[in-house]
Amino acid sequence: MKRNWRKRGCMKRVFPRWCLALFADSPAEALLSTLTRSQAAMVKKRLDNYTQTLRKRNKQPIRHVRDVFSTADASSAEPTPTVSPNGPITPILPHWTPPKGRQSCPVFTPVESSMSECQLEPNILSFEVPYSEGVTAHRKGRDCLDCQRIWKGDKDLPTFQIVKPKQGLTRVQDLSSEDIKKIGYICLIELTTFYDALGIELKRNRVVRSKVRETGIFGVPLTTLLENDQKKFPGSRVPLVFKKLLSKLEQTGLQTEGILRVPGSASRVKHLRQELEAKFYDDSFDWEQVRQNDAAGLLKMFIRELPYPLLTLQHMPAFTAAQNITSHKHQLQALHLLVLLLPEANRDTLKALLEFLRKVVAYEEKNRMSLWNVSMIVAPNLFTFRGKKAKQEEMQGAAGAAHLVRLLIIHQDLLWTVPCFLISHVRKMNEASVSKKTPSSEKTKRKLLRRRNTDREKERSEVTDLREGVIRVQAPLHAKISMAIQLDSKTKARDVMARFDFENGQSSRNSSRKQKHFLFEVGGNIGERCLDPDTHLLEVYRVNPHCEWVLKSRTT
Repeated sequence: MKRNWRKRGCMKRVFPRWCLALFADSPAEALLSTLTRSQAAMVKKRLDNYTQTLRKRNKQPIRHVRDVFSTADASSAEPTPTVSPNGPITPILPHWTPPKGRQSCPVFTPVESSMSECQLEPNILSFEVPYSEGVTAHRKGRDCLDCQRIWKGDKDLPTFQIVKPKQGLTRVQDLSSEDIKKIGYICLIELTTFYDALGIELKRNRVVRSKVRETGIFGVPLTTLLENDQKKFPGSRVPLVFKKLLSKLEQTGLQTEGILRVPGSASRVKHLRQELEAKFYDDSFDWEQVRQNDAAGLLKMFIRELPYPLLTLQHMPAFTAAQNITSHKHQLQALHLLVLLLPEANRDTLKALLEFLRKVVAYEEKNRMSLWNVSMIVAPNLFTFRGKKAKQEEMQGAAGAAHLVRLLIIHQDLLWTVPCFLISHVRKMNEASVSKKTPSSEKTKRKLLRRRNTDREKERSEVTDLREGVIRVQAPLHAKISMAIQLDSKTKARDVMARFDFENGQSSRNSSRKQKHFLFEVGGNIGERCLDPDTHLLEVYRVNPHCEWVLKSRTT
């Protein structure tokens, strides 16, 4: 089915480019089967728009008068229906069933969300309910204190309290790359549904491939820089020159008055740029000659001259559209989804930048750089516009862009946290994709069923009965490599970690010298997830009873 869609060219019209990745290399049926009602309604809306466009395109042309009065044989003068050059198109999505009395418009049967309305206070953020569901409940309310736009005064910004889920907070780096890719798939649909519920049209720029530099520092794509850096320092996640500039500013510039605002010497910055291009990778560049304001100028120049914006060309319209959201809470939620959609290199580089900017604001009393000052200076380098009206667009959106940067700085700890509802989508996708891989032969089915039952009996004999809430934790790097643990409602991941440390006779001094280990949830309906120390293990056990529990060090 997916092959026919792509061949006939209809996918590009059902989901205008932003959703092509969903069907490119992911289980489409598994993904669609996990959508909530709001998300399914958005997909149906896109499909209805496509159906109307298709009907208009295939509509028969009006016959000319000379065709009506032609002398041709009447039997051969029957009108021939106009057919698309690509052949007849019949779009059918997996798990879509037509409603009664309307067979021409397919309707998707979604998975119900756990909560239909958001009953939380305006300053409370919950990761349990999709953001698009909260918008629906938000619109039903008559009076909302959260929709008061505050532009002046950093102290007037609302503070948000995160409801910590029992399954633990999950950072982006806690998940496997395969699961992160699936997070991106569903995040696109959720963001589009979220914007649609807010009445904002979501647009994406097309990726225009152009010739860029492959060597050097300035004007080189982030991916190319990282490829060059990883040859020298494997595992690099942020360009080395970018990290070096941030380190230089942290050492000497945090207490400098007007840092980031007061420009350095233009001629000196130009000279330093040329020397960096020629000497940085030879380790012959003298960083002692770089002054604080010069380093700030080089930092802003590096971000501004990236051939592809740090916030990406595709998602720049969505970032800009977030300025039109009246609620600070919804603005933050939009930024949260957008940050999760960024490529890994862009996301890691943005994280390093925001961490540095928070340190600059922390020294406001000495450097005279408030949160608003820093945001106004950094915003034009992140929200870049191109074209004839670039200057005009930048001036018109300056205040709005600065406000978004302000939210990015003060709420950055939230931005790299993966909401529970997205992880729940991934679990359902994995379960649905596994269930679809059933063998066609009845003989093969019976054989696999017997093998599965045998494996389960073996596991139960070795691990004890799973129905009693007993798990076996594997710790290959510890002296005691395995331990059976009885779970209750109070058992947390930190308790298991502490028990292994105690059983292995590790004192606090010895454990501090060794690499810290974390408890991982591996397999089942998830690829791999590093558990937060405050995770309630019984909750994870209930949603993923067939996973393995491994105690090991983090790879990142």
